[in-house]
Amino acid sequence: MAPTVILDVDTGVDDALAILYATRHPDVRVLGITCVDGNTNLAQVCRNTLQVLDAAEAGPIPVAAGAARPLMGPVGDSSHVHGDDGLAGLANRDTSRTLDPRHAIELMRDLVEESDEPVTLVPVGPLTNIALFLSTFPAAAAKVERIVLMGGSASGGNVTATAEFNVWHDPEAAHIVFSSSIPLTMYGLDVFYDLTLGEREVAELRAAGTPASALGADISNYRLNSPDADMTLGDYGAVATMLHPELATGIPMLVSVDTSFGPGRGQTICDQRPKTGDPSDTRLGRECTVIVDVDAEAMVRLWIDRMK
Repeated sequence: MAPTVILDVDTGVDDALAILYATRHPDVRVLGITCVDGNTNLAQVCRNTLQVLDAAEAGPIPVAAGAARPLMGPVGDSSHVHGDDGLAGLANRDTSRTLDPRHAIELMRDLVEESDEPVTLVPVGPLTNIALFLSTFPAAAAKVERIVLMGGSASGGNVTATAEFNVWHDPEAAHIVFSSSIPLTMYGLDVFYDLTLGEREVAELRAAGTPASALGADISNYRLNSPDADMTLGDYGAVATMLHPELATGIPMLVSVDTSFGPGRGQTICDQRPKTGDPSDTRLGRECTVIVDVDAEAMVRLWIDRMK
């Protein structure tokens, strides 16, 4: 059965790659896309998302704006990675697509309740929208089959020594999501940087000549010419893990989120210790599947072929 999904995005460059794959794949039914502040501001995230759908040559998928800031704490972005517009300077094309008038969490509620098939939520940005949806519409949230998210880390951070950006951006929202009863898979920094493209793959994309491959090549060139000179498919990995679980290795772990305002804020604390039955058991968090290894070569090839 083809998975039925709702994507939740803060469309920067790697969100774009996830959207391209999900909406172009014949075995994925994308009910809608919801937008959240993160890599860039909410209005720009929405514009970027509509433009990416044009490049994907996607059908009329509803797109809705959601949270414009975290539940608590300051607003931050990743313009140093994604460019001032969040899309590598490429967000300059007109589109006839328009936003759905509903708030993101209202769109989620309606799509979940109206779906004849179980729905998977695939958030690849900060978890503010998902937390608001779970808290505001618990009856609809109870119908969600699972959550496969990009965020967190079992090893170390990228925005701080301990915290990954999506969780760090809104730890309180992440705490709500990781504490829910919905089965959850975490695709985090432990594998995030494994799916890389180089000049040879960019040339292959450029030669394919589709709007999707052209956008992928442009994004890749931007990243390869950035100071840190790396190009990873990033958020796409969460979509690939959902669709191709045979290419990913996950370990059950108890995961809790540090919501303090100390140096550990935003850390996903992943506890792999076995249950002992000892009444003094100190393990915290709810069990979820943490992806610790992927077949990177196979995942990259799947993405390139889909763009072509």
